[in-house]
Amino acid sequence: MNVGILGTGHYVPEKVLTNKELEQMVDTTDEWIRTRTGIEERRIASEEIDSSDMAYFAAKTALENAQVSANDIDLILVATVTPDTPFPSVACKIQEKLQCTNAAAMDVSAACAGFMYGLITGQQFIQTGTYQHVLVVGVEKLSKITDWSDRNTCVLFGDGAGAVVLGEVSDGKGILSFELGADGSGGKHLYQDENDHIIMNGREVFKFAVRQMPESSVHVIDKLGYNKGDVDYLIPHQANIRIMNAARERLGISEDKMATTIKKYGNNSSASIPMALSESVNTGKIKDDDLVVLVGFGGGLTWGAVAIRWGK
Repeated sequence: MNVGILGTGHYVPEKVLTNKELEQMVDTTDEWIRTRTGIEERRIASEEIDSSDMAYFAAKTALENAQVSANDIDLILVATVTPDTPFPSVACKIQEKLQCTNAAAMDVSAACAGFMYGLITGQQFIQTGTYQHVLVVGVEKLSKITDWSDRNTCVLFGDGAGAVVLGEVSDGKGILSFELGADGSGGKHLYQDENDHIIMNGREVFKFAVRQMPESSVHVIDKLGYNKGDVDYLIPHQANIRIMNAARERLGISEDKMATTIKKYGNNSSASIPMALSESVNTGKIKDDDLVVLVGFGGGLTWGAVAIRWGK
């Protein structure tokens, strides 16, 4: 059975936090943030909006775009490291809000690579014939675990959600290959501390990412027996423009063939890839029959890449 994406959706909060505003909060500059990361602004959710709210908005749009009813969803997978509460899961909360009464529901924790883990988990359930439709969401309210006095991390992160509906697609379409991986020995480089704040060794994470993202991108193409030139569009995790460009250059594709939402949304962890995917579909940058590569890495350390032939 061929499993692909039937519909996409995303949501970002209204509040914009610019680099200029961050200059007033910590010892940094707009120029430093832009040149080092590619970020100009990010979205911050209000106290009234939590991860489950953003996930619900994105998921509702994905269901509408997929033309799939809530009752048709068999499983909800939510990738997040910022759930509203440790339990119940965000997946259970949006199951209630969406009224997907027939769906099983659980959260997936693999940090910024979480959406990739969720996507492939959902694919496996459909491919085995266990389920027909799976809703996969990546959502983060990173603002609530960001130390706004730490200039090394507070400039990076933003809030948001992205969602897809998975289901059966025609021959030759859908998810063609994937790679998932982890290296627990690198967990000390990116983690949440006892104060619930993000702690990152930027140098070590950068070294890992500029090696892993390009490698994983090439691996999923090699598995298919394709050439790098066969890739039509790249959607990397929106962590840092320099890391993203390393993956793009390894694939030998031009800037206009890479999704770049980091400029206005920052790093949204597990939400960044589905948000960028949804926006790319909405703007017509991804077309039917395109070969699309999604690739990400995150705390754990974790990574994942997926090659998709776009279309139903």
